[in-house]
Amino acid sequence: MYHIVCPAKYRRAIFTEEVDKILREICLEIAKRYEIIFLEIGVDKDHVHFLVQSVPMYSPKKIVQTIKSVIAREVFKKVPEVKKQLWGGEFWSDGYLVSTVGKHGDEDMIAHYIKKQGQEKAYKRLHKQKKGENPNQLTLF
Repeated sequence: MYHIVCPAKYRRAIFTEEVDKILREICLEIAKRYEIIFLEIGVDKDHVHFLVQSVPMYSPKKIVQTIKSVIAREVFKKVPEVKKQLWGGEFWSDGYLVSTVGKHGDEDMIAHYIKKQGQEKAYKRLHKQKKGENPNQLTLF
């Protein structure tokens, strides 16, 4: 399980209600096509937090590349105004944070950490998968 943080290019505040809705839809489509399960998705004004689980065949880098590339392509296609805000034509900053979530850093603790980042008023949870909700969810330990 990984906690991934991806900032928008130039740390621009591009996550509006419309972009948030599309971001959630895209992530749930990624989950259907790839073996990446989104346990939680949260946005602040200029970055996104993902709590994901995947198969061991996918490296953290591969997971992040997949998520970032599909989201960027689809958001630019569905909300062209975002591309105008990001004059360089790139959706994400080059960097990202990936940390593992293990037995001692459980998902509730990470979800609490994510919620406390930035200004609480600005953070919005877009998706939270309940335990046992997805029969395809991978089992830890």
